[in-house]
Amino acid sequence: MFRILLSTALFYISFSSLIAKELPNILWITAEDMSPTLGCYGDAFADTPHIDKLASESTLYTHAFASSPVCSPSRSCIINGLYATTQGTHNMRSAFPIPDYMKGFPSFLRGAGYYTTNNVKTDYNSGNFEDIIKASWDESSSSGHWRNGQKKSGKPFFSVFNLMTSHQSRTMVWPYEKFVQEVQAKLPKSRIHDPSKVPLPPYYPDTPIVRKTLARYYDCVSVMDSEVGDLLQQLEDDELSGDTIVFFYSDHGSGMPRHKRALLDSGMRVALMIRFPEKWKHLAPTKPGLETDRLVSFVDFGPTVLSLAKVKVPEWMEGQSFLGESKVKPRKYVFGHRDRVDEVHDLARSVRDKRYLYIRNYMPHLGYNQPTAWPDLGEIRHEFYRLVDSGEMTPAQLHFAGSTRPLEELYDCQEDPQNLNNLADSKDHLSVLASLRKQLATNIRKTRDLGFLAEALAWDLSDGTTPYELARSKRKNYSQSNLLKAANQVGSGKSSSFISSLRKKDPAVRYWGAVGLAASDHLDEKSVASLEEALKDSSVTVRIEAANALARHGLTKSSIPVLSDALENENLAAVQHAARTIELLGATAKKAVPAMKACDARMKVIRPPGTSPVVVQPDKDAAMFVLFSTEAFLKRFGK
Repeated sequence: MFRILLSTALFYISFSSLIAKELPNILWITAEDMSPTLGCYGDAFADTPHIDKLASESTLYTHAFASSPVCSPSRSCIINGLYATTQGTHNMRSAFPIPDYMKGFPSFLRGAGYYTTNNVKTDYNSGNFEDIIKASWDESSSSGHWRNGQKKSGKPFFSVFNLMTSHQSRTMVWPYEKFVQEVQAKLPKSRIHDPSKVPLPPYYPDTPIVRKTLARYYDCVSVMDSEVGDLLQQLEDDELSGDTIVFFYSDHGSGMPRHKRALLDSGMRVALMIRFPEKWKHLAPTKPGLETDRLVSFVDFGPTVLSLAKVKVPEWMEGQSFLGESKVKPRKYVFGHRDRVDEVHDLARSVRDKRYLYIRNYMPHLGYNQPTAWPDLGEIRHEFYRLVDSGEMTPAQLHFAGSTRPLEELYDCQEDPQNLNNLADSKDHLSVLASLRKQLATNIRKTRDLGFLAEALAWDLSDGTTPYELARSKRKNYSQSNLLKAANQVGSGKSSSFISSLRKKDPAVRYWGAVGLAASDHLDEKSVASLEEALKDSSVTVRIEAANALARHGLTKSSIPVLSDALENENLAAVQHAARTIELLGATAKKAVPAMKACDARMKVIRPPGTSPVVVQPDKDAAMFVLFSTEAFLKRFGK
């Protein structure tokens, strides 16, 4: 028996060693909230020697893009190789369930013999996040490291390190003193960036606060660069560099205004470089130090790693492998989405080819720079608000800081890399506009984009299933084509079209009818009558948006009580919708103060088990986003 066990153990060790020799280790280094503000991408003000050296040894991707300009939806996309809009995970921390078999692409690596570690951020944005962590990682913790098990097991490793130093919290939200103590203090004085010399893009006003914050961001990037150097040195010290393919990328644009949360290139274009050691150079698309303009998207990252590891890519994944055995032809387009982020409601979609970027704003009455609790802790945000109020902003600055957005945006990113000149009305670009419109519409249908189903309704309709499965079912209570038809009218349709939508059987369509009237410049008598009738709608989502449309046009007598009543709903997505609506209405909604106070208290309820009467504690994230709006409103009007 002992001999059998010994021979089995020896076989396992030799088999593991064989796997390790035949498959590459893969190291991912992810920088939070960072645009390609690196020396290797041509930024002369950046001080990033370690990353620049890595770039000189790597293939540098000049056309790599996030799938969303915020972290949670993008990470949801990366971990499963599916757009968040496909999974129903497009809204920030909405916790919708996904099918059980979607357990993260690293789970397939584990099944193929890889040792997998994650340090430390997950943020997978689904109700199944714990299952994904369990299936994907041998270790997911603040100490997760290839060193913790790779050598002992003899397996190849896939290790992820998420560097938080360039995160928005550090670059603009923390008090300046905390930033100095915890970040800037790690730099010698010679490496601290001078605010007076910081390069300002034309969409930023030139003020001391703006300069100071942007210099702070560059300091954070420099500290992060040193952390990258430390990880690469550890790889050298362990004599693993020759066996390891290294990815370095950022999870979307920087945390600065007009970057994070925006579908512009400043929010979506990311740094990406991949280093192939000599042993694996046959997998590299270029020689070390050269660039490639191949379009790649976050949705492609998981399938590409599986391809490098010689693991079959599941058919349900939407991403395309751009390296390895399963490598496919280069894609012609990358797609992006913006939906609810924290308490900020929105819906916009984008498509980009190598030259042009097209953005469709389905809520053009809501500006890029909406007030939002957490980023508004940063003084730079208030500098933008101040300058808007003073009338001192240029057109380039008002594009972001204004109260509305164009229905459509089209930019020539080759001639206009900062996306300042909107060509949507250009007669010379009609064919480009039509082509990209078509590509976007095709992708929305092909991926069964769930973003057009209002969040509270999605919870109701997907009860007992997942949004992903709902979108693929034959249930009569969900029709994407009807939703798209109604949503496409917002910003350009006639009032009669919105009234027609308000009379449809589907509450999701009725919702878009109300949105269309909320976005209208004025309401005629028939529109007002239709909206007042919608205040009695069976769907709380429709009631809220109908009330919003009326209140935005000064008709508050019947609308504010409806919004106040919605704050008591059991569906926290509906509560958040109502609270945000009241917040944006501001002084117009002062009569909602008592209801907002009561809602604020309800979101803070925490009772120990067994307490009578039984009170269900609100979902932590959902309650937090409600509180962002109630607290902001009550701070202004609650006294």
